[in-house]
Amino acid sequence: MEPRISVLTLGVDDLERSLKFYKDGLGLPTEGIVGQEFEHGAVAFFELQSGLKLAIWKRKDIAHDTSINQSLKSPTEFTIGHNVGSKEEVDLVMEQARKAGADITVPAHDTFWGGYSGYFQDPDGHLWEVVWNPAWEITE
Repeated sequence: MEPRISVLTLGVDDLERSLKFYKDGLGLPTEGIVGQEFEHGAVAFFELQSGLKLAIWKRKDIAHDTSINQSLKSPTEFTIGHNVGSKEEVDLVMEQARKAGADITVPAHDTFWGGYSGYFQDPDGHLWEVVWNPAWEITE
């Protein structure tokens, strides 16, 4: 398999609430909700980097589309890592997320491996790690 992941889709319970969090709170660029004319099609896409998109789609619609019963949420299934260029930037993004309504689960701190990171949950419980890794160069 060639590594061609282009969209990461998060299942959400309230599309409007999640749109507000990601667009207004975190400042991610989006055209807003599209596909509302379809019974299970309402979705919002956010531009990330290098052609990568983040999508939010109602959990019940994902269940319908995949023919899988909707199950209980578990925030520990995966995390989304947002790498930044400095410790200060970690602090700024964590504060931005807090102001947007995120639940800070682990405040920013020095890590055992020499980096600096913190965790927050979005309104649907998805875990984000904001991290500075001194071994990784961030290119814009």
